[in-house]
Amino acid sequence: MSTILLEIVTPDRLVYSEQVNSVTVRGVEGELGILPGHISFVTPLQIAPVFVKIGNERTPFAVQGGFVEVRKDKIVILAESAERAGEIDLERAEAAKERAETRLNAKGRQDEVDHRRAELALQRAMNRIKVTRN
Repeated sequence: MSTILLEIVTPDRLVYSEQVNSVTVRGVEGELGILPGHISFVTPLQIAPVFVKIGNERTPFAVQGGFVEVRKDKIVILAESAERAGEIDLERAEAAKERAETRLNAKGRQDEVDHRRAELALQRAMNRIKVTRN
């Protein structure tokens, strides 16, 4: 089975760099399956799990936005943050989810910025929780 180099990079570190058989990401237009030999493109990513497949092993990463660039010889995911399932503190993610839900359900005046920040915090927390349960 053919492979392609995948690099997952954040502002802080190189999270992952391996030869892989396929990558599944969720771009702004929907879910994308990327195989070796895929046409080159760049697209923004949603806050969603990224699945990496090597042989029969499928590894999830919690990717919090960014971009994916597919080239002839490699795939680069430039993410705001990215974590393997084993790096995620599930209790902390669940606490963040509860805080975000509380802010979203609060009665009274909230400006749009705070509401949007709470929505993004909720999406990030739910993404981390989903990755730990895959």
